[in-house]
Amino acid sequence: MNNLTSKQNNLCENFKFHIPDLKVGTLDQLVGLSDDLGKLDAYVEQSTRKIASYLGDVLEDQRDKLYENLQANNNDLTTYITRFQWDLAKYPTKQSLRNIADIISKQVGQIDADLKTKSAAYNNLKGNLQNLEKKQTGSLLTRNLADLVKREHFILDSEYLTTLLVIVPKQMVNDWNANYEKITDMIVPRSSQLITQDNDYALCTVTLFKKVVDEFKLHARERKFVVREFTYNEEELAAGKNEITKLVTDKKKQFGPLVRWLKVNFSECFCAWIHVKALRVFVESVLRYGLPVNFQAILIHPNKKNTKRLRDVLMQLYGHLDGSAASSGGNADNVDIPGLGFGQSEYYPYVYYKLNIDMVENKV
Repeated sequence: MNNLTSKQNNLCENFKFHIPDLKVGTLDQLVGLSDDLGKLDAYVEQSTRKIASYLGDVLEDQRDKLYENLQANNNDLTTYITRFQWDLAKYPTKQSLRNIADIISKQVGQIDADLKTKSAAYNNLKGNLQNLEKKQTGSLLTRNLADLVKREHFILDSEYLTTLLVIVPKQMVNDWNANYEKITDMIVPRSSQLITQDNDYALCTVTLFKKVVDEFKLHARERKFVVREFTYNEEELAAGKNEITKLVTDKKKQFGPLVRWLKVNFSECFCAWIHVKALRVFVESVLRYGLPVNFQAILIHPNKKNTKRLRDVLMQLYGHLDGSAASSGGNADNVDIPGLGFGQSEYYPYVYYKLNIDMVENKV
């Protein structure tokens, strides 16, 4: 294999993929398991990619560090699969193949459920913080005004007078200054102050008698001056600022443990996924080539430009293992051959499973 593919033609790199002696069981069990392992393979891969993707979301502006955080058993992913060792502690080979598949299914199911809970809690916190931060910025029409105003802008504790905050379109500030005292009766002359302005609006105060507030709001709106509902209360303003500080602190507190959990469980899921691939190769090989178990699993890393040539060389090498593949030119056009691949769209005389370990780009 090495001689023809990598030494002579530079078509690929080959690595021995070590699969231990697993319990074979009966033919019926193998046929049933083959189908279930296909579903388990897809499920575990999806869970692994989900964790990788969410870790990318959580890292936010450090997303470029995602790749180095995705490890399997403290190795980078390529090293782990090219030096694959079966984990006997987690998946004892004395157990039946069905039991090993169930162990993996339960383990990944639990991780999946925990991910839902943890991501929902963190996303909720992040969402609340973003909403509050959004209110600190944006147009004067909608943003939180608490951090823009000061106590001295307001007449407080008066039985008759109150101060309103009015949003004035920038091009109408002169109009406001000239006319605000005439909008209704009982407006305190020269009481308006310009607090701040953004690109479109100015924030002004006006002091007037409480009993004309509703009338003032109505007539102000007719002139395109918007009165913002706002009560100056120092305790409430402090509480609002404290809430943002608390959410920022909570997010920082949760960030570290969440990233650690995602890294650990990405590794768990990825390793489980490669064990599912090993199980599939084993089951399919026994179904194809019978007993005693006598086959070599090889991990092939193809040079992309030479994939077609590589398939041709593999066909020459192994075409003799199966007559039907040779006669159909290496691809049986979705013919379902009982016990041999179960209607896989790609059928070859050798057992073949694709493995894409690029977890960052999320291409399948």
